[in-house]
Amino acid sequence: MAGFWSRLSGTLRELEAHAADPRRLDTDALDSLRALQYRLHWSSELLAGVEPPPGARAGHEELADALLDARDATSEMVETLETDGHEAASLFLLEWRGALFRVRLARMRLTTDPAPTVHAPPTSTASAAGATALTLLGATAFAAGAALLLWPVWAAGLALVAGGMLLFRP
Repeated sequence: MAGFWSRLSGTLRELEAHAADPRRLDTDALDSLRALQYRLHWSSELLAGVEPPPGARAGHEELADALLDARDATSEMVETLETDGHEAASLFLLEWRGALFRVRLARMRLTTDPAPTVHAPPTSTASAAGATALTLLGATAFAAGAALLLWPVWAAGLALVAGGMLLFRP
């Protein structure tokens, strides 16, 4: 699979270079685009012959679909360049870029390990209720202290809210 990934990366890099500069999309680019289209086809055929590891079937299917879409979009780009010229092809450019990006995205999803699931420790209802009570009492004390201009009362209110945050951590 290492050869598959490196060749696919090179193919995508060349296709994206063509897509990044619309001035490069002319009749001189047709042969290069046809070769790159074939390399996308080759990549999808090679991927179809690989049995995905357990749990990666959806990622393989997503990559296979993205490769087929990118191949078809490249084919449409070549056909549009051939028949209608540069102006018509530039109208199709964003769709083509999107198909190429979809391959990159599918590849990234397939090659990155999902984040490990972190299980939070169970929290008791009592600690949640206590934190809520502290927070409400603290907010009331803060508002009263601020309204009455008693800084020790609003400072105590802040301390109670902080205590509620320390008591319960979701």
